[in-house]
Amino acid sequence: MSSLTHTTTPANTPVERKATRSAGRRTSPNALLSKGVVNALLIVAAFYTLMPVSWLLFAATKSDRDLFSTSGFALGDFNLFANLHHVFTFNDGIYLRWFGNSILYSVVGSAASTFLCIATGYAFDTYDFKGKEKLFAAVLGGVLVPTTVIQLPMYLLATKVGIVNTYWALLLPALVNPFGVYLARVFSEGYVPNEVLEAARVDGAGELRIFAGISLPMLAPGFMTIFLFSFTASWNNFFGALVMLNDEKLYPVNLGLFMWNSVTQQQPEYYSLVITGSLVAVVPLIVAFVCLQRFWRSGLTAGAVK
Repeated sequence: MSSLTHTTTPANTPVERKATRSAGRRTSPNALLSKGVVNALLIVAAFYTLMPVSWLLFAATKSDRDLFSTSGFALGDFNLFANLHHVFTFNDGIYLRWFGNSILYSVVGSAASTFLCIATGYAFDTYDFKGKEKLFAAVLGGVLVPTTVIQLPMYLLATKVGIVNTYWALLLPALVNPFGVYLARVFSEGYVPNEVLEAARVDGAGELRIFAGISLPMLAPGFMTIFLFSFTASWNNFFGALVMLNDEKLYPVNLGLFMWNSVTQQQPEYYSLVITGSLVAVVPLIVAFVCLQRFWRSGLTAGAVK
């Protein structure tokens, strides 16, 4: 007579106990509290960021009378289009001239600066030459120098060259971006494999062709990330324009709005111009980040995983 042997599995195996502990950790009160705190901080940060823009949007819908007689976050008589027409046609459309100048300084200057940063960072990553790390350390030292500190020396140099009160007075200094060079080297290390470069050299490709045809397309996310940083810095470059420019036809939009705001105490009708003009000036930054955010997100994780 054969006997049947029943094998029983313990109810709490190590695997099950580990899964139970993991589930407990996922639903623990501390984890929920931490998640709640993080979400609360993000909500506060979003509120802090969006409140001024929201106030601008509400204030731009008001007439001069409603601007001072109603609550800050109350809608006016919806004079937004009338206010926009007033801004764009005031003083023979000088605001549109300022807006175009800002586009020129930010787009052209940032594109040229980003290309130089990408090329420089790629060279630091790819090639070995004497004094390479010391030179890169000097570049990193440039990151620590505030731009306001070097504005006076830059003005004196621009005076010697004769480019003060010209477009070049803002375009040429924008080409130098030490932080962009640092980011470009990080992006090159993360995106451009040395094996691909060696294979291209074996196939007989020159260095310029390798950079333009292989490395530069791989560095597209990094290019967009550096471009966004440069674009934002150029668009908000108020002090440099204040030092270098005297002709109002060369002003960027932020300096022009500052000049309008400086006379609001004597001429209160300028308030609506400043408010509506400030709202329009925010639009390019929003459009740039919304349209290029996928490149920006992927670029920020370039050096995270090797």
